[in-house]
Amino acid sequence: MAFEGRSELADQWLFKSETYDNCNCAMNCGCQFNLPSTHGYCQSVFVGTIVEGHFNDTPLSGLNWAALYKWPGEIKDGNGRRQIVIDERADEAQRIALETIISGEACEPLSNLFAVFASTCSEFCETLFLPIDLEADLELRTARVEIPGVMRSSGRPMINEFTGQPFHIALARPSGSFEFTYAEIGLGTTSVTGDMGMAFEDSWAHFCVHHFNQDGFVRERSRLTAWLGHMTARSRE
Repeated sequence: MAFEGRSELADQWLFKSETYDNCNCAMNCGCQFNLPSTHGYCQSVFVGTIVEGHFNDTPLSGLNWAALYKWPGEIKDGNGRRQIVIDERADEAQRIALETIISGEACEPLSNLFAVFASTCSEFCETLFLPIDLEADLELRTARVEIPGVMRSSGRPMINEFTGQPFHIALARPSGSFEFTYAEIGLGTTSVTGDMGMAFEDSWAHFCVHHFNQDGFVRERSRLTAWLGHMTARSRE
């Protein structure tokens, strides 16, 4: 865990989401390799399902969410725009809780993805409460997203041009990340309308588990790494 001991923050929460992200960069997304962006500006969409979560006594498991971002230049240079979309099935308490977490509030400063990105944004669009239709298989690197009137996206694995089979690429971040410890890498195509209008095709996508709490990024081995143990066992046979 990022911080030891019991948090002094008033709100105690957990946000564990299986998430699909698609941005406008090429396969070597600068955010993950400490490089400049592919096009000199950044646009990104995150869509996930909370598999385990609560905000104080408010349960959050089973709800979907989305966070849409765009920056006129590199993320570090700021002046970004953000819009949050929350599952319309959420009740009032859940809506407030999710908006608080995804806004990067009620946590240690700059301790997770949401807090870092919020610090680089200067424009915050109205939060929307809509149906979020998400189908994602993190192991297979596939996803389909539809948020009516806002967003459509699809994710897929890269295909090996010699064999025609899915090309397996994974990224481990045991340290130095405020987002994930491990992600499966693929390609995505996204179109967004409304306040956050943007579109990109066959660009960087990753499939990961976002695991945060009020103290920061929870560094727990993701279930997606199960195949690593299997491969290690086979190599010893």
